[in-house]
Amino acid sequence: MAGFITLQHIDIPKHNNFSPNYTLDTRPSCSSMPNDGDSCLTDGKFDSSGITNDLLGGYYDAGDAIKFHFPASFNMTMLSWSVIEYRAKYEAAGELNHVKEIIKWGTDYLLKTFNHSADSISRIIAQVGVGDISGGNKIPNDLYCWIRPEGIDYDRPVQECTSSSDLAAEMAAASIVFKDNEEYSKKLIHSAIMIFKFSRQYRGRYSAGGVEAGWFYNSRSYWDEFTWSGAWLYYATGNSSYLKLVTTTGLGKQAGIFRGILDNSLLSWDNMPAGTALLLSRLRLLLNLGYPYDEMLRAFHNQTAITMCSYLPNFSSWNATKAKLSFSFYRRLIQLNHGRPQPLQYVTNAAFLASLFSNCLSCWFTWMIDYILGNNPQKMSYLVGFGSPYPQYVHHRGASIPKNKIKYSCKRGWKWRDSSKPNPNTLVGAMVAGPHKHDGFHDVRSNYNYTVPTLHDNAGLVAALVALSGKKSTGGIDKSTIFTEVPLMFPAP
Repeated sequence: MAGFITLQHIDIPKHNNFSPNYTLDTRPSCSSMPNDGDSCLTDGKFDSSGITNDLLGGYYDAGDAIKFHFPASFNMTMLSWSVIEYRAKYEAAGELNHVKEIIKWGTDYLLKTFNHSADSISRIIAQVGVGDISGGNKIPNDLYCWIRPEGIDYDRPVQECTSSSDLAAEMAAASIVFKDNEEYSKKLIHSAIMIFKFSRQYRGRYSAGGVEAGWFYNSRSYWDEFTWSGAWLYYATGNSSYLKLVTTTGLGKQAGIFRGILDNSLLSWDNMPAGTALLLSRLRLLLNLGYPYDEMLRAFHNQTAITMCSYLPNFSSWNATKAKLSFSFYRRLIQLNHGRPQPLQYVTNAAFLASLFSNCLSCWFTWMIDYILGNNPQKMSYLVGFGSPYPQYVHHRGASIPKNKIKYSCKRGWKWRDSSKPNPNTLVGAMVAGPHKHDGFHDVRSNYNYTVPTLHDNAGLVAALVALSGKKSTGGIDKSTIFTEVPLMFPAP
């Protein structure tokens, strides 16, 4: 199963005469949209690794049907973090139980990717399905075949790793979300501890040995995942050994948190320094941990402040699109990926971090969300089903093939991939990749750099929307839940 993760009944306050009112449909489904039947029920059934024969469930990554566990695990952490910090807003929107169901669907699946009942592991599954079309490869797979998700009948190989430091330990945040389900929370904590131990013992990038992983979701380093996962494990367990680890000077430097590299100020599925620094800054701002941690926590706090300042236009750290910046003109989109394709995912993640750090920065990033929702030179809402116009040629198999009860072969489905007609099915709530660096957007199904929606795009979008939504009466940041397991070392300041 896979579903694009969006929200219903989310209201953002009026901002400079642009007041979007969110009423979006969301539900986990058997593909990335409601469809005519179940999809890929035999995933893992013929896996010879011996880890599992059941890989049913989880989320497809995008318009294809591949399950990439590296970005998917990050998505579950982002959604979990947004619930931890903005639980009251989810409740006010009537979405708390729903978002918890979405997270649990993801974590239930991730628990299947390794032996979670053991005390130690030596391997983990990294991917289900393949998309190799290099050299004219015509073997049926998830890129070559353009068919509805429920029509998939070709083999879907399982790829496992014996060293994947970056892939492991993304369940600690979810364990905090499910504190009201003690048994499940403990299962997630046990699993997070175990795979973090695995990641430290069998070091290496998960994508180093897999060609496809390098193509689609290449991991540049695993040191930033050590700090990110260690910080979450401290919050989830209160075990000071994790805090001691992540506040070690050498580890922070290896992770690139203090290097002053502009790209390290971005939070994404492969880039954790900005998220880790903010997590640890919150320890310094809201708790009095004192010696021996305060010096390093102060360094994380300073780095977070530098990162946040870099987002502001008056510091000119990042370029922006060329639309006029004025209260009476369209917004400019900050180019956090240096004008390269698929920019919106970075903007939404940054908006979420900014909301946790400063109300002033939240105002700036409300402008960015305005841009995404239609206040841009194209007057295009990049959220499918919201506003008018929105993309009609989303790069997605399930959206582009009509529900006509005809089962298409891999190649016969190309007629819908290459069709000049708009998608017959609306992928409500999916954010597409976005415009180019000059604000232009090509609504073309074949060009995924503009029209592909992905799971990791939408997780950041949900986090940003819930952070920016509602009125003061619906609640602000929850300053206690994240510290439930953290012991007070000194009286609170």
